[in-house]
Amino acid sequence: MAENLTGPAPCHTERVVDGTTVVEVRGEIDILAAPPLAARLDALSADPHPDLVLDLRPVSFIDCSGLRLLCRTRNRVLARQGRLRLVTDSSCFLRILRGVQLAGVFEIHPALSGALTTVPRENTASTSG
Repeated sequence: MAENLTGPAPCHTERVVDGTTVVEVRGEIDILAAPPLAARLDALSADPHPDLVLDLRPVSFIDCSGLRLLCRTRNRVLARQGRLRLVTDSSCFLRILRGVQLAGVFEIHPALSGALTTVPRENTASTSG
């Protein structure tokens, strides 16, 4: 018996804005979708001083595989003295990050324009509803 374990795989688009790579992820980030996205994020974070923004606003679902992917990307970026920002305005996603005690480890912005500033901002997840 075959089961459909997930919805459509997430897709993403990439663009560079003033030296920052912006990756917009859409759809679901789950155990089936995370590996191909992880491979692409690994490539984008391979060079010294990667500057990445992950726009997660179009993400409809994320599971522990997706959270692991975000943590892995963060660790790779920081190990190369880079910068990673997440863009999300989802109170549900922010609640998940707080619940697993990850809200304070990511630089989070509610809008892309804030994430593209050149000066790192304080984490906004702990102050969001």
